[in-house]
Amino acid sequence: MPDPWGIILGALNTVFNPILAMDPNPANPALTVLIIAFIVSLITTIANKYLVDQDEMNEIQARNKSLTKELREAQKKGDGKKVAELQARQSEMMQDQSKMMTNSFKPMIVTFVPIILIFFWMRSSAISGLVIHLPPSVYWVTLTPLWHFIGSIIYGGQATIPYGIGWLLWYMICTFGMSQILRKFLGFKQGF
Repeated sequence: MPDPWGIILGALNTVFNPILAMDPNPANPALTVLIIAFIVSLITTIANKYLVDQDEMNEIQARNKSLTKELREAQKKGDGKKVAELQARQSEMMQDQSKMMTNSFKPMIVTFVPIILIFFWMRSSAISGLVIHLPPSVYWVTLTPLWHFIGSIIYGGQATIPYGIGWLLWYMICTFGMSQILRKFLGFKQGF
């Protein structure tokens, strides 16, 4: 009986090994991670674009923000009647929040399995040995020492590469940047 993980890994190797082979530095494939981050960002951004009603989400956010602002102002003024009225409307806000949450999960349901499979491939490929050396300022701005500390708690040991990050943090930095660019390009009104 064939190993299902072996079959999946073989299929992923067929798709991603050509990208890895084109990397100018296959021993430290930073460019490959950047390309994979672009692919994943593109998939998730397109899923968000077509599965989530962006206008409705923006409208709900605006209503909730307005209600919160009114409530704060009424509390500052000490207007108990207005506060009570606005707190009664908070149940509507909770329903809106629930609707927003439900809408937000739609693209995640579609993209979850492919992203997990891509992570599985990256973890088991040459990418797992990737080390990016950051300038000291970027190292501190990205809170890398904090991530190294958390990683040392979870995985044991400690980071020994000065100003270096591994494939996962590099992937997260690339994905964040790519997602923001793609969201602007595809006409999203909100940043996240």
